[in-house]
Amino acid sequence: MTRATRTDSSVKRLGFRGRLFVILLSFALIPSVLLSVAWGATSWWALPLVGSTAAWDSAASTGHRAITVARRASGGLTPAERKALDAHEQVLNVSLTRAVQARFIFRRVAIAFAVLSIASFLLLGLGASRVAGHLSRLLSRPLQELVGWTSLIARGDPLPAEQQARGAPEFATLREQMRLMASEIELGRAQALEAGRAAAMRETARQVAHELKNPLTPIRFAVSRMKREAPPSLADAVEVLEVETKRLEELARSFAQFGKLPEGPMAEIDVGELLRYTARASVPDGVVLDIEVEDGLPMLHGHHDALARALSNVVLNAVDACRGRDNAHVSVSARRTRAQGRDELELTVADTGCGIAPEQVARIWEPYVTHKPGGTGLGLAIARQAVLAHHGRVSAESTKGEGTRISFAFPLTNPNGDAGA
Repeated sequence: MTRATRTDSSVKRLGFRGRLFVILLSFALIPSVLLSVAWGATSWWALPLVGSTAAWDSAASTGHRAITVARRASGGLTPAERKALDAHEQVLNVSLTRAVQARFIFRRVAIAFAVLSIASFLLLGLGASRVAGHLSRLLSRPLQELVGWTSLIARGDPLPAEQQARGAPEFATLREQMRLMASEIELGRAQALEAGRAAAMRETARQVAHELKNPLTPIRFAVSRMKREAPPSLADAVEVLEVETKRLEELARSFAQFGKLPEGPMAEIDVGELLRYTARASVPDGVVLDIEVEDGLPMLHGHHDALARALSNVVLNAVDACRGRDNAHVSVSARRTRAQGRDELELTVADTGCGIAPEQVARIWEPYVTHKPGGTGLGLAIARQAVLAHHGRVSAESTKGEGTRISFAFPLTNPNGDAGA
């Protein structure tokens, strides 16, 4: 048991590359060793048996016995017969000598072949070790690298930067696919985190809206009564109460809108008509309004009220950004585009207002983030929520002191594969 444990520990310490090297080297050397041993044994034992030495030994042995018998035969031999017998014996002796020489040569050839086999085996072992080492490096290094990548992906850490490709071309493809998989996993994690965060914020907004609405109704009634019955000396206080009550009602309405996703049946929406109506209803006199709607735009399948509120929030923000500026200008447009490999319907609202600082642009979509005095910070958050509910995306570009551009992009093919047009 102890020996087996030590063997297992040695194998583990050897590492993947070492085990791969041993396996590749074994595949090259073991057949060579077996073939060399078999051929050496064949040369040592079989060649003398199948060669002429066996025949010569047999002929010499039987010939000597025949000569002995002939010489012992009764009556003797004539001089001619004896001469012939001596000549035959001499031939047999020569044959026997040649058989011994041949056996000696065969043995030496077998030894020389064995030496040559050993030398060939050593050369083959050296070459096989080089090839096995090269193959083990080509296989083990990329595999160990990719195994390390799996740990990074599991922890959510970034993958190493692009380096010179190592190993077979297939490993380059595998690295590319793993990078793509890691980016998709990271995107999924971010989306899951964002979804959980948005759900928590919506729940909080619903609770806040509920808690605000309950006392606001009796407060509003009380303010109306005070406005009718209070003496003139309390007129300013009553007005303050009325203004602040309206502000709280607006705040509660914003929280309620943010606290719920678009609901109800979806319908076909004429985006061009929606854009024109919302822009004309939201942009006051004194602000130049440009409306550009591309001809032949397809209908968008969605929630009309939710998209109207989202677009209205963005247009009102553009108007507020232009307030007090001489060149107040708001442009709205709708056009068909293609991005991220899909056809999209893009709605854009641009203004020539005060703009937003670069470090703050990324946060304008977050709830409760506002740069306007008295703002709730929910307008753009509600707009983004409505766009994402329609599987769209939002984007923002702004230059401080020059203006802001907000875009909504909706896919023209919904996730179920049906055309949106």
